[in-house]
Amino acid sequence: MRSPLFLRRAFAWLALPALVLGLLVLAPQPSWAASGGRIGGGSFRAAPSMPRSFSGGGGGMGGGSLRGGYGGGYRGGGIGFPFLIPIFGFGGGGLFGFLVLMAVVGLIGNALRGAGAGMAQGGGSRPVMAPRSDGPVTISQVQVGLLASARSLQDDLRKLAVSADTSHSAGLQTVLQETTLALLRHPDLWVYANAEVGQVPFASAEATFNRLSMAERSKLDRELTTNVAGRRFQEAPAAAGASDATSDFIAVTVLLASRRPLPLKGADNADQLRQSLQVLGSVSAADLIALEVIWQPDGAGEAFSTEQLLTTYPDLRHV
Repeated sequence: MRSPLFLRRAFAWLALPALVLGLLVLAPQPSWAASGGRIGGGSFRAAPSMPRSFSGGGGGMGGGSLRGGYGGGYRGGGIGFPFLIPIFGFGGGGLFGFLVLMAVVGLIGNALRGAGAGMAQGGGSRPVMAPRSDGPVTISQVQVGLLASARSLQDDLRKLAVSADTSHSAGLQTVLQETTLALLRHPDLWVYANAEVGQVPFASAEATFNRLSMAERSKLDRELTTNVAGRRFQEAPAAAGASDATSDFIAVTVLLASRRPLPLKGADNADQLRQSLQVLGSVSAADLIALEVIWQPDGAGEAFSTEQLLTTYPDLRHV
């Protein structure tokens, strides 16, 4: 039987190259960049503990509301950690699915290392790592590509950035509701969309959310409008050439972390996108851990062509 030290080393050698290769292949490298805006905030450290049963049955944050569901339970074959399988909604493709997967892989690696150290010290006669009482965190992302004639949506988001209080969860929940409502008011302008959802252990949720946020922010040439964690900034946009409202686009991303599973319906068509936006907008302040709303472009007269939009947001599909 191979030792925990061997398993730990093997895991480290396999996980690191996979992570580097995945980021190189999947990280977006847009050829075009435009200005954007951002509203967000939240705190994983302030999330209250959510007791769960690890006695071996279902329950906890399980269920079939997400594809695959968690069976709950305490698994892991005596290694000493809850073996959590990431839930990928609608394929979980691209960078989103990869980062959710690596969050779980990283936690398993840490548990293996802890188990190896504990066995070396105590002979493996007792568990070395008790499962946390914090439940898994659901991370969801919905992206919508709208015709550039949705200028009023950009105006709504800018006004929201000026007025919203993003320093607490109630204010963030207002931002979430207003953003999803603004999107729901323009169904005739939806052309492309993507919806993804996954669950990660609480211990790796903040890092995963931050990586996804950075991936989206890196698509912006600059942030003209921001309101994050109560700090506001707004730069007057420089005038740009007129866009074609019938063939040019703007993109909106809503990224959030929730304490409860979210039964997103996907975004394969307009009906699914509408239901997914309604589910996002219904997340309560008590369940909302963190939120990012990012739109691009934000400059006057800026817009994406179809090619630019789909190169910058390769996971978008026609609705």
